[in-house]
Amino acid sequence: MTVNQPTTDQPAEAPAVTGEHADLLTTLAEHRRFLRFTTRDLTDEQAGLRTTKSALCLGGLIKHVTSMERTWVRFILEGPSAMPDFTEMTEEDFARREAEFQMQPGETLAGVLEAYAEVARHTEEVVAGLPDLNASWPLPKAPWFEGRPEWSARRVLLHIIAETAQHAGHADIIRESLDGAKTMG
Repeated sequence: MTVNQPTTDQPAEAPAVTGEHADLLTTLAEHRRFLRFTTRDLTDEQAGLRTTKSALCLGGLIKHVTSMERTWVRFILEGPSAMPDFTEMTEEDFARREAEFQMQPGETLAGVLEAYAEVARHTEEVVAGLPDLNASWPLPKAPWFEGRPEWSARRVLLHIIAETAQHAGHADIIRESLDGAKTMG
């Protein structure tokens, strides 16, 4: 078994931005780094292992966060058309979504990390070019969005940060269960 040494271990170089844009990007980069760090020195097989009762694995968490970030950044640019109507999702849609949390045959940790780095670069370019973080769109139809009719670009970025941080915590538990390695401590 070969141990992967992903070259995407370093955060993507953020565009030169200042103020709130820079604060948001710096915070997001820090949480991305924690998430990526949980995969250090792992093989593809280890990245796909479930170590807890849940179906989560390290590679799958990174795939999910990649997809989530990509979709929300599209929402910043395009509005609700960037997302499905969650009230009309089929069993097949939910099965595809569940597969997003797993390493699939032929997927590699290096490939998953590279896709995540590419999405990070795109997010940073988009945020650097946003003239106004207050620009808002109506949210797509979903039971969990009731009472929140629209989100600003700022609110979307805060959501991406929160979800990345939450999944970095999940990843830390999975990694510790795998081989005792910790992100901190």
